[in-house]
Amino acid sequence: PVVRKHWEIIGELKKEFPKMITVLVGDHVTYDPKESMENSVVDVVITGGDFDFVLSDLLDAIHKGGSIPGGVWLRKDNPFLQIPEGEGEFVDGFWTSGPADMRHDLDSLPFIDRDLTQWELYAYENGNFKYKPGTYVYTGRDCWWGNCTFCIWNQSLFPKGAYRHFSPERLFAEVKHVVDNYGIREVFDDAGTLFVGEDLRKFCNLLIESGYNKKVVYSCNMRLNALDQETYDLMGKANFRYILYGFESGNQETLDRINKGLRVEEIEEGLRMAKKAGLEPHITVMLGYPWETEDMAKNTIRMAKEMFKKGLVDTMQATITVPYPGTSLYKECVENDLLLVGSKEYEKFDMRGPVMKVPFNEEKLHGLTQELYTVFLTPKFIIRKIFSVRSLNDVKFFWMAAKKLRGHLLDFGGRK
Repeated sequence: PVVRKHWEIIGELKKEFPKMITVLVGDHVTYDPKESMENSVVDVVITGGDFDFVLSDLLDAIHKGGSIPGGVWLRKDNPFLQIPEGEGEFVDGFWTSGPADMRHDLDSLPFIDRDLTQWELYAYENGNFKYKPGTYVYTGRDCWWGNCTFCIWNQSLFPKGAYRHFSPERLFAEVKHVVDNYGIREVFDDAGTLFVGEDLRKFCNLLIESGYNKKVVYSCNMRLNALDQETYDLMGKANFRYILYGFESGNQETLDRINKGLRVEEIEEGLRMAKKAGLEPHITVMLGYPWETEDMAKNTIRMAKEMFKKGLVDTMQATITVPYPGTSLYKECVENDLLLVGSKEYEKFDMRGPVMKVPFNEEKLHGLTQELYTVFLTPKFIIRKIFSVRSLNDVKFFWMAAKKLRGHLLDFGGRK
């Protein structure tokens, strides 16, 4: 939604600092790098999700004469780098070094420089953290499932076969680093899905055997049908807390159409195992699929409400489905005339309103989204939460959640 704003900012920077080399990275520019070269004065576009490695190699090429890595787009007349003859190709006047290399070893990455990135700005006023200060890590690129039709990352930054993750030892080393050097009390792993299997069990055991499970809380994204009770119990022992699941819809037709790889009956089963292990499940739910009727949307709301009523869910996020450019969902919308807005009106792809046609009006969709946010406001849920308070951290966390809920309700109050 903000790519045009980025083009404007680059133009302003180049006027103020003509010799500055500007670089764009990310999912949208990976999907269509030529678009940004044509619509802005950006010097370089890097495609693919390993832009940290590629940027480092590009700097070596500029300053040390190294080879230009794959995934780089340049202007033919760029003043800072000699385009090698016989390499790459020209596309409508722009030179590209070819496909991005997605084989880099993530364990070779240094720890995030949290001082440079001003980690404190994200450590306190953040609804993901119950225990402050908190920080983020990003252990995988990006999701080992990688098939959901609405996800731009698995269709641009990390296409099929590009998934990699830290080793358990590398991850534990960074967790230890942030605890020892920054006093971090909770870590959120924002990779699309945390690694599973023997690597997950090994990471849990590293936390337990080192005693760091008593120093830090760990939270992550996960798939609802990925783990068994034994693994959940081990995660509970390792002091995992917040676990975020893509619930997406309560309708099997929708789960199948978006290639979620999930059965409706597996939703409650996964939540139940997580709760039994002492974790705090959070679900993300989407409304506004072009094939879902109002009754289907209400079925999703009914199921979410049922999960809250049974005490299987602690928190929730509701959004209106957005077909991001570069996804197969976007392609389906363009080919079948399902978009309400122009295919390049990117500013409107911001989740505040529908950009796809649905079988009922926009006002009703906003109303259903607000209703989804209020499914857990039942006396039974509120009483359960009051009796779950064990510390001041719990009180502060619930207060933060209440403020976020108010903001979400205002978000979906309608858009002119």
